[in-house]
Amino acid sequence: MDAFRKSLIKKIGKENLRKIEDARIGIAGAGGLGSNCASSLARAGFKKFTIADFDVIDPSNLDRQFYFADQIGMNKVDALKINLLRINPGLKVKTVNKKIEKAAIAKLFGDCDCVIECFDGAEYKSMLIGELLKLGKFTVSASGLGGIGASDDIKVHKIKNNLIIVGDLKSDIDKKPAFSPRVNIAAAKQADLALEFIVNKWKKVKKKRA
Repeated sequence: MDAFRKSLIKKIGKENLRKIEDARIGIAGAGGLGSNCASSLARAGFKKFTIADFDVIDPSNLDRQFYFADQIGMNKVDALKINLLRINPGLKVKTVNKKIEKAAIAKLFGDCDCVIECFDGAEYKSMLIGELLKLGKFTVSASGLGGIGASDDIKVHKIKNNLIIVGDLKSDIDKKPAFSPRVNIAAAKQADLALEFIVNKWKKVKKKRA
């Protein structure tokens, strides 16, 4: 993995890689968004993850999620940890295989520097975001990924200084099913926002709080 780190240092510099490796990223939901976002973050050099999901892998997940046929029936968080460790064996991945309850959010993501919201249901999205904002966490959410084409409509929407939403804000996946291309575009944008925050803003935010 020395060659992996050296490659990243050439691209981003030693100090920026140190920030990336020191940061802990929370991922709420290990489906299409969460699994693909985690993959991009691991490839960008992030090493510390807290990943929470209670679901198991179903054959229908393979069209858009970062899993494989031989992992069908496994808990998503367990399979995702295996897949991420294949990218970088030095990762420190904390997995939580249970449904995220409101009362547990502070404890679950309290030590995270950035949290990626990757739920399907609007009710759970709202609940999670509300609690994370109370904690002052930099949160990257998503809304509007369904359908085919019109990928330029998947945009970054700054709602607050510490809340960003990625998506077209209108395509309901219950009416327009989610396909891999648009899901991956949104997941990559979520990962890029987390990367940007940690590299350019994270230390400044921590200094202000100190």
